[in-house]
Amino acid sequence: MSQMPDNSHIKWQDYQIDATKRAAIKGHQSTVLWFTGLSGSGKSTVANALEQALVAKGIHTYLLDGDNVRHGLCADLGFSEADRTENLRRVGAVAGLMVDAGLLVLSAFISPYRSQRELVKSLVPAGKFLEIHIATPLAVCEQRDVKGLYKKARAGEIRQFTGISDPYEAPLAADLVINTAESTLEQSVEQLLALLTHNGIIT
Repeated sequence: MSQMPDNSHIKWQDYQIDATKRAAIKGHQSTVLWFTGLSGSGKSTVANALEQALVAKGIHTYLLDGDNVRHGLCADLGFSEADRTENLRRVGAVAGLMVDAGLLVLSAFISPYRSQRELVKSLVPAGKFLEIHIATPLAVCEQRDVKGLYKKARAGEIRQFTGISDPYEAPLAADLVINTAESTLEQSVEQLLALLTHNGIIT
């Protein structure tokens, strides 16, 4: 990765329309729900189901998915720790803009290191970040092997694979923990809706 340029001459431009005014128009608060967990844990599945439930309630949402952003925003990045961190930095910056736009942002990323998730949190307005740990056990994720990645990782065809050759640092104090091996999709969505209601994000 190249060295960061000197941007000391760049100043933030303030505008009269802010997140508070946008939230008043939309009728709900904006925030980031950050889904973290192993590959195959159910992050994208749960986030997708939650978004459907939110849209049915008239909530303005956007879903940022780990695979999808690598088709465009992060297409130039690999899977080294440095590239993964840069991947999440970009996503965090985009999520922060979306929060300012008044959206409820669902972000589904393995994001294996606590430091990476703290970086993302620092890029989002204070109080606008909820960490959701999809804590499905490795054995269950590997049994599902939705994309055939665990099999390739075990065979040595994929290096630096989280849970096999690379570590996963579970959140120490997630706002919500869901194990999709124990909770149905409907139960998971209900827990998330309850969390959002409890935090005053939706009514």
